Amino acid sequence: MATTEKITAPSFLDSPEIEFGAAVSRKTEVDNKSRLIIASYNIRYAVGQFLISTGLLRKVGFNLPGNRAQTVGENIRLAARAFSEGLRLPPVDILALQEADKGTARTGGHHVAREMAEQLQLSWVHAPAGIPRGIEPKDRQWWLDFEEQIGLQDPGDTGVAVLSGFPMDDVTRIDLPWTECPWRPRLSVGASIELGSETIRIFNSHIDPHSDGNGQLEQLEVILDHSSKFGGPTVVLGDFNTLSRRKCIKTRRLLESRGYATPFPTGTPTWRGAGLRLHADWIFVRGLNVTRWGVARPLNISDHWPIWVEISF
Repeated sequence: MATTEKITAPSFLDSPEIEFGAAVSRKTEVDNKSRLIIASYNIRYAVGQFLISTGLLRKVGFNLPGNRAQTVGENIRLAARAFSEGLRLPPVDILALQEADKGTARTGGHHVAREMAEQLQLSWVHAPAGIPRGIEPKDRQWWLDFEEQIGLQDPGDTGVAVLSGFPMDDVTRIDLPWTECPWRPRLSVGASIELGSETIRIFNSHIDPHSDGNGQLEQLEVILDHSSKFGGPTVVLGDFNTLSRRKCIKTRRLLESRGYATPFPTGTPTWRGAGLRLHADWIFVRGLNVTRWGVARPLNISDHWPIWVEISF
């Protein structure tokens, strides 16, 4: 990647709800850049692909993998290589992460977004979910009960992050309505990416899988209300947890009714587990031209695969 220049972090980021790091400038690249690669990845705190099998083993006393610090650190390095080497997908300019843990026991203390950004030489912002401390999770659907929970007194947190090779401005945390699983807040983070004279507004979101289709649409409506305040090119992306065809259709219909489009056919596999392959992750654009798109397989750092689009100017 090109040499980057550190700049002072904008004052709007001085917020306990948003963490930022190592802002960089690539303005020398922007003027000559005609294409932009945007990717989204539920990295599942870089612990590996086996959500269901490890969940079952944990119920009988085996919490795998064993050496979390080593495993997660190596997975972050592998992911950074995948996003930069150009084999599974083109080298990314903007990367949205979901389930990006910061300092949790289940990551062995890693800060996933920061470490990924450092290896990719990108600016980053991280919005923590705000997991309640000392509160037992409420009962959930059994088929969503395989995930390893953050400990009741664990000082760490999870969240969503945006990594960018270009300056970011107007970073906004958006708390989403959530009732089905009160122990696990859901949120989105909005950021304006400055590409020379052009500005793209991006919204990275992690929608609640526990909600029915209408509950998920309610969360998306909040994001779309925020996006409607920006008249320029916009990207809405992330893990929408559309774990049924009905949810995929409803989600697509809602975004398209607001002027967004996606190149991903409904039913494109982006998540796998126990032999199933489902379409959970999306990238929708408004006012932008997508020339290529894809799902980055194989990559075994999460139960999700990264998805990406190429934008032309």
